[in-house]
Amino acid sequence: MLTAMSAVQGSAGYVAVEKVSGTLHGRQGSFALQHSGKMTRGEAEMIITVVPDSGTGQLAGLAGRMTIKITDGKHFYDFEYTL
Repeated sequence: MLTAMSAVQGSAGYVAVEKVSGTLHGRQGSFALQHSGKMTRGEAEMIITVVPDSGTGQLAGLAGRMTIKITDGKHFYDFEYTL
């Protein structure tokens, strides 16, 4: 993960790549997620996508994107994907 802060409070950016291993709807394997996020004076925007062709095992061919919503300090994940 790489981050950059600005001199303006609440403004920053980050990029990251993470490997996810596990079971998705009964299919085992792994895949990589690419994160790109920015915050402009406290207003957050995030794009998280499956790295193309990164799926392994029964998750080969996985494509999609994820959104994270933060409500009252709790994180909620929505993963839209195709296999």
